[in-house]
Amino acid sequence: MLIISPWITAYSMAQTDSSPHSVQMVVVEPGVQLEVLDWGGSGRPLIFLAGNGDTAHRFDGFAPQFKKRHHVFAVTRRGFGASSSPAPANGNYSADRLGDDVLAVGKALRIDRPVLVGHSMAGEELSSIGSRFPNKVSGLIYLDAATDFALDDPEHPLLTNEMNDMKKRIDKIEAGGVDEKKELLKLEIAAARFETVLHHDNAEIANMPPLPPRSPIGAALNFGTQKYTSISVPALAIYACPHNWDRLPDGDRKAALIKDDKARCTRWADNFRRGVPNAHIVMIPNADHYVYLSNEAQVVAEMNAFLDNLH
Repeated sequence: MLIISPWITAYSMAQTDSSPHSVQMVVVEPGVQLEVLDWGGSGRPLIFLAGNGDTAHRFDGFAPQFKKRHHVFAVTRRGFGASSSPAPANGNYSADRLGDDVLAVGKALRIDRPVLVGHSMAGEELSSIGSRFPNKVSGLIYLDAATDFALDDPEHPLLTNEMNDMKKRIDKIEAGGVDEKKELLKLEIAAARFETVLHHDNAEIANMPPLPPRSPIGAALNFGTQKYTSISVPALAIYACPHNWDRLPDGDRKAALIKDDKARCTRWADNFRRGVPNAHIVMIPNADHYVYLSNEAQVVAEMNAFLDNLH
């Protein structure tokens, strides 16, 4: 279970709209349109994707730095800001649906093989596209986003990934045209795995304080994660590892939180390194979850180096 709230700081509060850009609404499916910001520029296109709860305007002070050598865009995902908010049902907020939205924007605006830059939850959109349609993008840049919802960790499975994987198997059997005996055996294995993960997850959260209720869209996003196991696109993964905990007073609790946080983000990075051998991994200690704001100069430098080396 990923809980972002302990990392929320001043960087995640007010969103600005202070740099000059054009705004257009792009239809991605009947009745659904997304807000797209365009800062202009020329060269290889970049598309920025914000984290959960944020909009494209989150990048207002950051994205324009790249327009000297790139055409820079940002997209507000469905359910937020000026973008449409379809009902949180029927897979409207699944990771693949969100990934398809980004591809639909690219097609509508004739953006050819962009580099996708995603923060936090946007990592699942990057992985969705990078695993299913690698020829549609030139590269992927994960900003504290290459976590377990971006790439499956077999040793630490994510409950929602296992749940949705099992649902896919059931849908496949119900649709017919498959070897039912073979698929039912696979489903039995998946169900046993899901039961184990569910038991572990329930035991883990039993001792946690009650979490505030999610909005319907927030719940749909949380349970819309999908299992990605293969990404063949050039990738840069920047981690805040460990995150900045300076706001907490010194003591045993702070030390324990830092230790747990470092172990978790190191595990994410190690898993991504194994699963995406061509990825470049950057660890920035004592950085904010909004690493591109807290450590802007370093992130810009790493991104430019990565972009310069793309074919």
